Amino acid sequence: MRHAPEGSDIAPAEAPLRVIVADDDPLARRVVRDALESGGIIVIAEASTGREAVELSLYYKPDIVLMDLVMPDGDGIQATRRILAREPAVEVVILTSSDDDDIGIVGLRAGASGFLNKRAGVDALPRALRGAAAGEAVVSRRLTMRLVDSMRRAPADGAGLRPVRSRLTPREWEVLDLLCAGQSTDDIADTLVLSSETVRSHIKNLLRKLGVSSRQAAVEEARKLRAHLAGPGGPGDFQAAAA
Repeated sequence: MRHAPEGSDIAPAEAPLRVIVADDDPLARRVVRDALESGGIIVIAEASTGREAVELSLYYKPDIVLMDLVMPDGDGIQATRRILAREPAVEVVILTSSDDDDIGIVGLRAGASGFLNKRAGVDALPRALRGAAAGEAVVSRRLTMRLVDSMRRAPADGAGLRPVRSRLTPREWEVLDLLCAGQSTDDIADTLVLSSETVRSHIKNLLRKLGVSSRQAAVEEARKLRAHLAGPGGPGDFQAAAA
């Protein structure tokens, strides 16, 4: 953030967003870049493959990566997982021509902050990215209703629910969800595109935070918590993991 001179009555100005555009189509990248720069957003780099998107994101540490879904050398979902595994503060918004809500949910599960259709128009992108930077979920109304419906249909035992306020980080909840699903350390590493050592570190941390000494005890603790949240008279202070 840029600050006004000391003693000035001028309000501090927000620094422009720094964005990386990832798309294998050079024309699409140029159109998106022009729209973003016209809206006061700085495009600091462009990527034409999933691998480039990851490498440039780790190097530049942008505010947002605007990610195409289908690219060579690693698709947008894989690239999103790899970026957020190393730089969780980066926001990723997936931009695609697909209308498939299931793909949108997969993208959100990978850690993306938004899932937008290219047909919505590039003029809407600057506002959408500012929303993502402000912590808003950038999704269509239809996908929003799909997510709301999935929460309404959550199982009675609370499977898939996560407390809004929790000692566990979102990544630790992802690991715990996969432990509840019976996955091994190596399976979790493959699913989340992490090293096995990183997964073991997350498991160690979540065991400590839950006050238990084994993976099975952590699974039981998660089930008890979810049953309490989803049951009659529960506090209702939970969110549904996108399924």
